[in-house]
Amino acid sequence: MTTDTNVDNMLTASQIKDYLQANPDFFEEYPDILQLISLPHESGVAVSLIERQVSLLRDRNQEMRERINSLLDAAKTNDKLFEKTKRLIISLLEAKNLAALVDTLTESLGTDFQVEFHSFILFGDQQSLPACNTKVVGMEQANSQIGTLLRTNRPISGVLGSEELAFLFGDQSADVGSVAAVPLSHGSTFGILAIGNSDPNYYRSSMGTLFLSYIADVLNRVAPKLLQEK
Repeated sequence: MTTDTNVDNMLTASQIKDYLQANPDFFEEYPDILQLISLPHESGVAVSLIERQVSLLRDRNQEMRERINSLLDAAKTNDKLFEKTKRLIISLLEAKNLAALVDTLTESLGTDFQVEFHSFILFGDQQSLPACNTKVVGMEQANSQIGTLLRTNRPISGVLGSEELAFLFGDQSADVGSVAAVPLSHGSTFGILAIGNSDPNYYRSSMGTLFLSYIADVLNRVAPKLLQEK
């Protein structure tokens, strides 16, 4: 019985691939082989390996350029957001009373940040708090309607239930698709700050709430002392 040594000695495609990967300079030593290789093109015309490599590099370059442009756009957006946040924080720190703080926050969210829906709610007895243009509710009512949001004690974002939306946004709640909100506390919870968008996917559960947290941190330190002034 004879053995077909030619068949036995044939290299597999996998072996050739492994060899070329281990010897990337192979075609530099044998450039004449490149001239013998052609690859089918989408148009049906055969192209050389070098032309194919140039085409692949061009496609990868375009993809890399698009990624870089996307990163630059995100950086520009974050830079603008940082500037707006800085202006708001400085204004909040300069507020002389609760009314000024509320007006500053409302004006900035609506005009500078151009937030579709925003809500700043304080918890307590309206009679004992300084006069201001914002909603004030009792802590018991707040726990009853948005207790889940308050217990997290951290920023949240995503789609909320109808009762939570009604508490936060009142008559506008039916138009709110998604929300980012953060409880306000200084020893104890004294309020909540929420922003909304008509797009249900605008504020997603995975979305970062870094800038909202910055604003909340300032409110946590500035608002409590103003709440005590009558």
